[in-house]
Amino acid sequence: MSPKTTAKKSNIWSDEEKAAMRARAKEAKAEARMSKNKEEGEKAILATIAKMPEPDRSMGKRLHEIVKANAPMLMPRTWYGMPAYTNAEGKVVCFFKAASKFNMRYASFGFQEAANIDDGNMWADDFAIVKLTPVEEKIIAALVKKAVS
Repeated sequence: MSPKTTAKKSNIWSDEEKAAMRARAKEAKAEARMSKNKEEGEKAILATIAKMPEPDRSMGKRLHEIVKANAPMLMPRTWYGMPAYTNAEGKVVCFFKAASKFNMRYASFGFQEAANIDDGNMWADDFAIVKLTPVEEKIIAALVKKAVS
């Protein structure tokens, strides 16, 4: 008789986090063919945004426009199931996390280590967004420009 293994349900990761990890694994497989194709990356981002509920969908569309306008050199792609933008080395510079992604009360726009947003010994790298107005859009545009400077 061979030993039988049983699957245990993990209490460490939420269902949303597990889904994000599965999405990332799927993205990693697709990255090789998409890594140099902006059109494919844009399609993936727009498809991801289209699946979002409101107000995340509208916010995601507008943030995508802001990033494209202020950092056209960045490559659009998905990252853990979220819209993200990478530099020439393929490193994520910035990303949008919809409030609905992890059942949060706010969406966020964040930066990774590849972003040039350093400011002294301490700086913010993730910003909560409840609503996008021209004020927030201007701040995000400036941050994106700084991130790629």
